[in-house]
Amino acid sequence: MSACTASLSTARAPAYLDYAATAPLDPRVAAAMSECLTQGDLFGNPASPHYYGRLAHARVERSRAQVADLIGAEPAQIVWTSGATESNNLAILGTARAAARRGRHVLTARTEHKSVLDCCRRLEREGFRVTYLTPERDGLIDPAQVRAAIAADTVLVSLMHANNETGVLQDIEALARVCQERGVPLHVDAAQSAGKVAIDLRCSPVQLLSLTAHKLYGPKGVGALYVSRERRGALEPLMYGGGQERGLRSGTLALHQIAGFGLACELSRLEQSTDAPRVEALRERLWAGLESIEGALLNGHPTRRVPGILNVSFSGVEGESLLAGLPELALSTGSACNSDSDEPSYVLRALGRDSQLAQSSLRLSLGRFSSEQDIDRAVAAVGREVRRLRAVAP
Repeated sequence: MSACTASLSTARAPAYLDYAATAPLDPRVAAAMSECLTQGDLFGNPASPHYYGRLAHARVERSRAQVADLIGAEPAQIVWTSGATESNNLAILGTARAAARRGRHVLTARTEHKSVLDCCRRLEREGFRVTYLTPERDGLIDPAQVRAAIAADTVLVSLMHANNETGVLQDIEALARVCQERGVPLHVDAAQSAGKVAIDLRCSPVQLLSLTAHKLYGPKGVGALYVSRERRGALEPLMYGGGQERGLRSGTLALHQIAGFGLACELSRLEQSTDAPRVEALRERLWAGLESIEGALLNGHPTRRVPGILNVSFSGVEGESLLAGLPELALSTGSACNSDSDEPSYVLRALGRDSQLAQSSLRLSLGRFSSEQDIDRAVAAVGREVRRLRAVAP
């Protein structure tokens, strides 16, 4: 492993096992961003017509091509946003509101990210009808389920590629074909899968796809929405102003973030063939160690999952207490977006876990800088703490 892919852990620092919340910034990405943060040539407003603006614009377009290359899209189909949350909002609210005269039905799943579910609840307050599909116990959505739920007035289906808590990968190609047959656009939240598994929109009928930089070793605060040619004129903006991004997302572009995002996508595309199997092997090493703990249960499909996410429930212990006893590990009990809630994971509840098991889960997520030492440290620490908590339980 090169110096830039060495483990983040030191003897005193916790082992970082929360890549699903955010991945560390790749040093090569940080260097590219710094070029746009000093008084060199790359500080201009990309919308300005002068020398500095033209240089900035050229860097933006180079990054747009890098993002497009990662997912098999054309540069003109990439719209910059502040992250996957905004991309999801633009895709869902923008599509539904633009199509409101034609239909008011939206289809999604109970296991979606909060930024999708909250958009759907917003639409319900605006008079739309939303169907929330329940996946199978392994987390998968059956395409036949989607086909049966699409109605004459359905204007959008929104389903994520990789679940942010369990890592379960949906068969997006099959789901997209069902939507195409019924003449309904499919929006995909690919925040957790882009750069980790292959996505090629050149041979896929997916019409909208959300991305974010900080899940693939880029900066926080920047993302993108892929918009197919068919959707370009069927999307209502959420923000108005200078008409940037072809009128879909006004506002001065954050050049340093976009430059970092572009390079992060290029590095992920070039290194995916080595990163993915290495991270998957680490995940399997981690599960092999945790599986030996009595009462450990894997959440989600055992093989249809993104390489770096593992979600495990431990019967007879409480997740927050378990987490509090693991200061040598940086991990979570679920999505970072729900970290302030003491409610059991709605994702795990939708998969049929009872409240106790849903509350006793840990999400351990790995990435480019993870090491075997991190894994072995985690197995030892979790095993120790589970045994301690069970010993003191009433």
